[in-house]
Amino acid sequence: MLTLFKKEINVFLNSLIGYIAIVVFLFTIGLFMWILPTDSNILDNGFANIDALFVTAPWVFLFLIPAITMRTFADEKKGGTIELLLTRPLTDLQIILAKYFAGVILVIISLLPTLIYYYTVSCLGNPPGNIDTGGMWGSYIGLLFLASAFVAIGVFASAISNDQVTAFIIALFLCFFSYVGFEYISSLDLFGKINSFILSLGINDHYLSMSRGVIDTRDVLYFLSLISVFIISTRTCLESRKW
Repeated sequence: MLTLFKKEINVFLNSLIGYIAIVVFLFTIGLFMWILPTDSNILDNGFANIDALFVTAPWVFLFLIPAITMRTFADEKKGGTIELLLTRPLTDLQIILAKYFAGVILVIISLLPTLIYYYTVSCLGNPPGNIDTGGMWGSYIGLLFLASAFVAIGVFASAISNDQVTAFIIALFLCFFSYVGFEYISSLDLFGKINSFILSLGINDHYLSMSRGVIDTRDVLYFLSLISVFIISTRTCLESRKW
């Protein structure tokens, strides 16, 4: 399992698309936080915080993470190596987890350079260092949970696809719907009293809670459950070859 995990990391880091995805992520985030005259611009809003990062990052992840995960199984199928992979002395779940954790590590790698933004804003504070560090780390944890859920969705989309483009489109749709789809549905007057329940099914409701720096057990359980559902669904998809 560890060998497969390392292989997935190396394949991504040895490909140009991996570095392009990370650079695009950092460039887009930096653009909204420092350059564009928007409400997210740190220099214009006059507050020593990096909330703009946690508002913008999920939308960038909607595209970045499907790009990272689209090749996990779809590329194996297209290259004809999926059968060879599945004959390794590993269970289907171990193969899925190796690819899943590799995707999570790649997301963490893309997030690490954003700590420079925290340091910069901390230096710009009046007095220097006047920034809510505890709230920031709580927001980072929330963003990591959100990204981990997107990775699980992306791996599932790749498992049910035969090519990378299809996997990317399916993952993009599923991530978008899971993020804000339930919010739109709950805003309709069709469901009455269960609107709040429908809203709680979406990622955004739980991410907003965690992005305030508050780590609630219910939000953590939600993300762990969502990740588990898509990992189990991916396992079911791989096991269907035996049916």
